[in-house]
Amino acid sequence: MHWLDVSIFIIYLVALATLGFIRSNHSNKDPEAYLLAGRKLSLPGFVVTLVATWYGGILGMGENTFSFGVQTWFIFGLPYYIFALLFALFLAARINQAKYISLPDQFHNRYGKTAGVISAIYILALASPAPYILSIGILIQFLSGLSFGISLIIATTISMSYIFTGGFNAVIRTDKLQFGFMFLGFALLLIYSIKMFGGYTQLAMALPKSHLSITGGASFQYILVWFFIAIWTFVDPGFYQRCAAAKSPKTAQKGIIISIIFWFLFDILTLSTGLYAKAMLTGVDPLFAYPKLGALVLPPIAYGIFITGLLATIMSTIDSLGMISAITFGRDILWQINNNSSNNDSWDTQSTSLIHKGLGVTSFIALALAFSIPSVVKLWYNLGSIIVPGLVIPFLMSFNKNRMQDGIIFMMVCPALASIIWIISGGLLGNYPFNIEPFYPGIATSCLIYGWKVKNGKRN
Repeated sequence: MHWLDVSIFIIYLVALATLGFIRSNHSNKDPEAYLLAGRKLSLPGFVVTLVATWYGGILGMGENTFSFGVQTWFIFGLPYYIFALLFALFLAARINQAKYISLPDQFHNRYGKTAGVISAIYILALASPAPYILSIGILIQFLSGLSFGISLIIATTISMSYIFTGGFNAVIRTDKLQFGFMFLGFALLLIYSIKMFGGYTQLAMALPKSHLSITGGASFQYILVWFFIAIWTFVDPGFYQRCAAAKSPKTAQKGIIISIIFWFLFDILTLSTGLYAKAMLTGVDPLFAYPKLGALVLPPIAYGIFITGLLATIMSTIDSLGMISAITFGRDILWQINNNSSNNDSWDTQSTSLIHKGLGVTSFIALALAFSIPSVVKLWYNLGSIIVPGLVIPFLMSFNKNRMQDGIIFMMVCPALASIIWIISGGLLGNYPFNIEPFYPGIATSCLIYGWKVKNGKRN
């Protein structure tokens, strides 16, 4: 990196620290301000923090685009727009009005302590920042030449430090800076790629035909599974936290709809640059498609902005998921297990010390996991196949006044077990039984249990 590029990155780090630690003491004294920004999140803040948080696996998206082309948009883009829109229309306002702290908090209040703790364990897996710490550790190692372990520690320390004192307000403030860098960086990358290589005609001629097909050479069943895994959106803790923090139900609804527009724009940038990387680069690791393309086409300063934008894209996800993981471990697991009071509001009298402990523990766990995760995309696939079937229907049921509390634990655990058994069987046999992807037996189990409960009229 040119010294001008390094200067851009240093300016970003100074600005990040300033925004992260400013006014931290006020957030630290008020538990609701620390966890949900006092439930006063404005529409611009809602959009910026939701959009910025969504792209932590940016290196994985580049890897998939480099390897399979426009398939990436059909598995990581379009399905999520659809389910995000459904979330906005049917769930966002209701979450805001419910006034719960988190998704496990809603499970606890609707189904009891055990269901709340089980849902928290699921959310802890979904919200782990481990794959994103892995991504940024790899990127820092690639750029600086530092050892992998030191790169991981640097990434974790920077991303988690201001959350410890500033809470959710710090996440929102820093996301505004990161949002700007991520869009500007990829816009510059696309402009310079077109300038050097040419427009769509030249690009299409240089790409393999499979890279311009919907499936990218994969089976239709594989594409369809990713569509259903996008149901993940319904139980995404980042969506829930922001809807709970929004200053009004309308803010939550409009915020998600506007975010979909920005996701589409950013997806166009990342998809196009990934295709240019495939056309212009040879003999490179697909994981480094974006930084390698940037090094090829961008001049100093522009390259610094892009690399900073790439780092900001990942860091904005690490701090947000780190915050959610800390809340989940500290409040929704430790505190709920030890809380003997039926009044869940007693949390307001507690300090944020358990959240701080949760942040330390989850950071350590994320660092440990980052050394053993082989692929971000594979991790998304397996987690979605296991956890979503066990969460999504019970979560949707929790909004129904005629809740079916009996057997809810069975309904949460059995679908996840079905998917786990399917994945293990696939590993032992060399292929999934009957060539059926593991998400299907999990969600089928959930639907069958729900249908059986409805048929037998087991309602409270």
